[in-house]
Amino acid sequence: MGYHLAQLQVGGASALSNASTMVLITTPKINLIRIGYRVMARHRGTYKPDREEPYELSRGRLEALITCEACFWLDRARGVKFPSIPGFLLNTNTDTLLKKDFDQFRGKGPHPVMSAAGLSHLRPFAHEDIEKWESSLQFGSSPSHFNTIHEETNILFGGGLDDVWENIESGELHIVDYKSTAQMSMTPAPLDQSFIAPPKELKKKDYKAGYRRQMEMYQWILRRKGFSVSDTGYFLYVDGQHANESGMIDPEDPSQAWMRFNTAIIPFVGNDSWVETALIRAKKTLEEANCPRHSDGCEHGKFIEQVSAELMIGPEVGGNIICEYGPAPEDD
Repeated sequence: MGYHLAQLQVGGASALSNASTMVLITTPKINLIRIGYRVMARHRGTYKPDREEPYELSRGRLEALITCEACFWLDRARGVKFPSIPGFLLNTNTDTLLKKDFDQFRGKGPHPVMSAAGLSHLRPFAHEDIEKWESSLQFGSSPSHFNTIHEETNILFGGGLDDVWENIESGELHIVDYKSTAQMSMTPAPLDQSFIAPPKELKKKDYKAGYRRQMEMYQWILRRKGFSVSDTGYFLYVDGQHANESGMIDPEDPSQAWMRFNTAIIPFVGNDSWVETALIRAKKTLEEANCPRHSDGCEHGKFIEQVSAELMIGPEVGGNIICEYGPAPEDD
């Protein structure tokens, strides 16, 4: 089922149209989507089961479902606003600078860091919509953004990726994810495949599981957009250094400061076969009448449990929203 972005203004409007799209422009602006010959408002935020439009679900929200089904339900089905956290602006800035690095070579040839890693057969992928693919906050704005409609659930699933690299010889595409870190140990772990692999000790939390799932979700979306996509994606890491560094302020120009980063490209072989099942589970959860159980390690669930115990209010949290705390339900 194809769809097209339309924008409607309620004042005096100028209209542009052709055989496949229609755009109405006025102020104030209300985002609409056109499906076939029907124009409908975008369905996003709190899920409303009586709406016919595709429901916009981001990569991050699907990850939230996997992390804790109860928190996903509270957020998406009931509109509960969870406490916010400050933005990681230094990480955002490293992403911005890395994008500038690779844009210089986009569609031309490999960046030196790619050649140094033995990937001289790859180059940053040039595509007219690459900037839209990178716009995570606007992923549902148009078919040109990074999204796909899953017909069975009527979910418009998408996000914003960091980069795509192209095999110069075969045209096959590779999802690339930029990562910033700073290992504070005096003996940092090597930036190789073991760095993003599950921990060998089963009791240790797998903090990078979400990184791997993100890669697989984006591989799934890009395939559904009609591209030939390799199972192998790449994590491009920049690791801020402190050991053996004398400081960061430039003694010759104290108004400037510098941090040195080590770089590494880590390959990861993904398997996106689980993504569709997760979307089906998401739709089922959205339509549940009551709150599912919080996962065993959910900090929000533990907080609710402790507050309920202190106030002796039981598990009920307003109206008929009932959240129980216990082991996470098994995946289908």
